[in-house]
Amino acid sequence: MIYLDYAANTPADEQVLKSFCNANMNYIANPNAFHEMGRTAKERMDEATSKIAGYFGAVKNEVIYTSGASESNNMAIKGIASSYKYNGKHIISTCLEHSSVSGCLTYLQNQGYEIDLVDITSEGLVDINHLKELLRKDTVLVSVCYVDSELGTKQPIEEIAALLKEYPNCFFHVDATQAVGKIPVSFGNIDLLSFAPHKFYGLNGCGVLLKKEHIVIEPLIHGGKSTTIYRSGTPALGLAVSIEKALELSCEQMNQRYEYVSGLSETIKSNLLQYKNVRINSTEKAISYLLNLSVKGIKALDFQQALEQEGVCISTKSACSVPHTPSRPVYAVTKDKKNALSSWRISLSHLTTQEEIQMFLSAFDRCYHQLVG
Repeated sequence: MIYLDYAANTPADEQVLKSFCNANMNYIANPNAFHEMGRTAKERMDEATSKIAGYFGAVKNEVIYTSGASESNNMAIKGIASSYKYNGKHIISTCLEHSSVSGCLTYLQNQGYEIDLVDITSEGLVDINHLKELLRKDTVLVSVCYVDSELGTKQPIEEIAALLKEYPNCFFHVDATQAVGKIPVSFGNIDLLSFAPHKFYGLNGCGVLLKKEHIVIEPLIHGGKSTTIYRSGTPALGLAVSIEKALELSCEQMNQRYEYVSGLSETIKSNLLQYKNVRINSTEKAISYLLNLSVKGIKALDFQQALEQEGVCISTKSACSVPHTPSRPVYAVTKDKKNALSSWRISLSHLTTQEEIQMFLSAFDRCYHQLVG
């Protein structure tokens, strides 16, 4: 099989697995235990946490370990809404968000919060002028993804952050799950930032929420001592060390990986644009790791299944999206519902080979002529 769905999940790097195993074998005590082995484990935990924070320009006390990006997003959004509801109950987000964000917003809307979605431009970017119009004195949170998981558009995070400086009661949450490990990400002007290492060759079942020290949020889980008061549970040293290693490897090789993947993406685009019914939905503002396209008149699921018969794995949308529905990001950009129903995603990796791309292009050609005629 040819795997072109790296935005959904990546294989764990062997060095990451070794770091996890070594930590669990060499540090068997609870890092919160009041004895020598516990203190030794805590020192290693603090070291890993400090290094993780350092990759983003954060500090150790701003790192909260979670079970994944979905929990991080829930913790950030629900936590802010609960702790700062007396400042207002207005939240702004986008139609580009992962379901762990949009699901939170639906939940809060049912609790009496007012949710507005900012317009998206034809380039796939947050419409800054519309955002200015939506912002109010009672806006307590703006939540925008760093890179969306369907089109791959990189949002103007710094520009949004600068605008929000004028609203001291409004916090800025960024879901950076599709960005971390692929492009440089800074925590500098962001209040809360979510990510998970399984998107960059780390382990499943763990994630991080970075939260500025001065911000207080209501925890999702109460009781029990951990590395922070905001997320209970025995500190998982092995997982923390594995996150540290995954970040180290991805940051060391970020530029080389990006350049290589950009070449693969350009090869795919130049070949697919030769087909008259193919439409590339990802804009020039998208990162090279994700490529969204449509084949006119062919539902995404039909093309996905045809490719699977050829031994190619792609995604119709984000793996957590509802099937048989139009892609909201694609519709926002193209304003074409039929096109949004036909859209699907290729997501690449430095592990993707040139040979695999050629095999995919051959498989695409066969599927195209089979389905389109």
